[in-house]
Amino acid sequence: MKKAYLYLENGQVLEGHSFGAAGTAMGELVFTTGMTGCVESLTDPSYYGQLVVYTFPQFGNYGICHKDKESPHCQMGGVVVREYCQTPSNFRCEETVDAFLKAQNVVGIAGVDTRMLTQLLRDGGVLNAVITTEEGQPDWEALKAYRVTQSVENTSEKEVTVRMPQGEAAFSVALLDYGAKESIANSLLARGCKVTIYPYNTPAEEILAAGHHGVMLSNGPGDPADNPFCIQQIQKLFGKLPMFGICLGHQMMALAAGAKTKKLKFGHRGANQPAMDLETGEVSITSQNHGYAVDETTLAGTGGKLRFVNVNDGTCEGVDYPEFHAFSLQFHPEAHGGPLDCLTAFDRFTAMMKEGL
Repeated sequence: MKKAYLYLENGQVLEGHSFGAAGTAMGELVFTTGMTGCVESLTDPSYYGQLVVYTFPQFGNYGICHKDKESPHCQMGGVVVREYCQTPSNFRCEETVDAFLKAQNVVGIAGVDTRMLTQLLRDGGVLNAVITTEEGQPDWEALKAYRVTQSVENTSEKEVTVRMPQGEAAFSVALLDYGAKESIANSLLARGCKVTIYPYNTPAEEILAAGHHGVMLSNGPGDPADNPFCIQQIQKLFGKLPMFGICLGHQMMALAAGAKTKKLKFGHRGANQPAMDLETGEVSITSQNHGYAVDETTLAGTGGKLRFVNVNDGTCEGVDYPEFHAFSLQFHPEAHGGPLDCLTAFDRFTAMMKEGL
């Protein structure tokens, strides 16, 4: 097998073997604890600009099923695994992970100590890294200076598209695409919503003029504070229509209300994150993929009320804005291939739209 190398910005070098495409990829090294959802995570736009360490020791053992994709392409820059499966076993399998990554021109490295890497990132925080099949040292200065930029711009739809549910539409929803997962639109369609998907840079005036019943703010990659235009449009939409935000949409909604966000040490990525509803005391297992969080100490005076917290570290997982008929969640209630404990959040959103009719 062809050799591959993983260079970390702290100077560590790991040698493994290559799978997927040959070449070089630089990005922010993060880890995910999901045991399933291989296809979904590979195509999740929230991973844009990142190299992802999979903590589960074997990767791709049920192969690739294209119907499970959350976007048309592999979004992460590179993949780091302990072992990848060359002979997947699944009646839905259409190709191997190796073949999929080659077709997507995404590099992978296998045969490295992912347990050690995970511990390193948990203890010290995320690191920049390079995966390469080439000999020779990377540009260390460029590696240390790397930052994920223009992530929303590069993952959002470029044109307005409309998707219709089966049967007559009960509601019309504007889905602002900041790097949206396919499952969000599908969850709305399943509830009888006509879904109009708008590019990230759509003015609020265009949304309001279209006569929608509600606004959905999607997930997406990167630092929420890097999107001032999007935040300004959310401010203009606040209180005009019922609004529901997920992940990056949740963070930008908080920024639009006047709160602040913060970067987490190593983020939350995986399908086993416990989130507590402060109103009921109920704990749900959730799917998450984010490196930033709303700073719950800055919600005072914004109209936002802390609703969900992460049981592991106490960080904000959801906010209600009663005066604005809006709410947001840090986790993914729609997670295809993950836990569905909080899928009723979409029912809550449709109930809000019904009240507004």
